Amino acid sequence: MAHYQGPLLTRDPADALCSARDAGAATWSGSLDLGRSTGTATLAADGWRWLGNDYPYPTRLKDRTIYYWDGEDFMPVSRFSGSLIKLVPTPWGTPTFEIDGIKMLPTAKESPLDDARRKVALIEPGGKAVLDTCGGLGYFAACCLDAGVGRIRSFEKNEDVLWLRTLNPWSPDPAAAASGGRLELTHGDVSAAIAGLADASVDAVLHDPPRFGIAGELYSGAFYGELARVLRRGGRLFHYTGSPNKLTSGRDVPREVARRLDAAGFKAELALDGVLAARR
Repeated sequence: MAHYQGPLLTRDPADALCSARDAGAATWSGSLDLGRSTGTATLAADGWRWLGNDYPYPTRLKDRTIYYWDGEDFMPVSRFSGSLIKLVPTPWGTPTFEIDGIKMLPTAKESPLDDARRKVALIEPGGKAVLDTCGGLGYFAACCLDAGVGRIRSFEKNEDVLWLRTLNPWSPDPAAAASGGRLELTHGDVSAAIAGLADASVDAVLHDPPRFGIAGELYSGAFYGELARVLRRGGRLFHYTGSPNKLTSGRDVPREVARRLDAAGFKAELALDGVLAARR
């Protein structure tokens, strides 16, 4: 799907745009792509112009919501098809997303892109072939591209998440010149698709699955065995786990994952909010 090229509004810039109009200003300067860039809109009494297109002034927008122009009105970047999936603004500019109100990316201390950058650095992607098992908004892929990855193959199971990516200016576009043909994004379930990947065909793996209760198969010994099969000897894997259920049940998911990876042919250790492992 082609990436969206129109304005993205949240409450603060929308209010600033209307305030500039009310003050009689001829133009307003700011970001209309979630902090990715800045530009200037030309203001008139009945509408505003940006990048050669005309738009009406938005009515009052909700907090924690991003809006896009659908050709007739500014609409929330969200979809409901069994679950409510929504692109959500953060103080850092780079958005996160939620599924049924559950935040999918950490944003409390830094932007989700900076968080991804620290994790990607652990696998040292420069010049390598990387498998990104659960692509999400594509921040792992974006950081790999910035770090000079040779090629990265990314899978995403949820069609609505892929739609969010087309509206998020921080999500890498496989067709963009900046990607240089190095990013392959596949709509598919990696737990099944991995069987089609050749032995020792990747140099590193990034594994950021949904929580265990949603996608237990991506934490299984069988799946870890497949990761070991496709990863060359000595190749690195970063597995995001977080610490779910630790306070309520005392369960230590990162250590459980590390033990399971050890049994599948890795040498694993805890790192950041997950597990870093090397193929033995």
